[in-house]
Amino acid sequence: MSTCTTLDTPDGPFTVVVSDDGAVLASGWTADLDDLIPLVHPAIRPSTVEPGAGGAAADAVRAYYAGELSAVDGVPVRQRSGAFLEHAWDVLRQVPAGGPVTYTEFAAKAGRPAAVRAAASACARNAAALFVPCHRILRTDGSLGGFRWGLPVKRSLLDRESR
Repeated sequence: MSTCTTLDTPDGPFTVVVSDDGAVLASGWTADLDDLIPLVHPAIRPSTVEPGAGGAAADAVRAYYAGELSAVDGVPVRQRSGAFLEHAWDVLRQVPAGGPVTYTEFAAKAGRPAAVRAAASACARNAAALFVPCHRILRTDGSLGGFRWGLPVKRSLLDRESR
């Protein structure tokens, strides 16, 4: 059984869905579980989600917003897709707070420099926002690009991480 918890953050409500072993399955700036569950790959999508305390994932979100920007780095995440997307999500977790990269740089770090659109797809299909920091990927001209949870949230996260 999976659990979920919603936390108040400076960027709005943040909900995290956690598997029974503590891995983040989905997360984002919403209080509506229906915004998150469809993002989880069908092979690992929970059939039921009960309210819970959120465990280490919730603690990490609180610590992140308290200034410990690396607090989310050690929380396990579980996402499924094809080999490239799963690898790209692992690579995203290595992009440090305060060190955003472009989609082109991200594609190169993922081992496929010509696959900029595939790298962008990894960001767009990321179910575990914040824990897999797709907000740290920018357009080549330095502009924000897209973000499922809105550009004001992306800007706020990047500003917080650049301090």
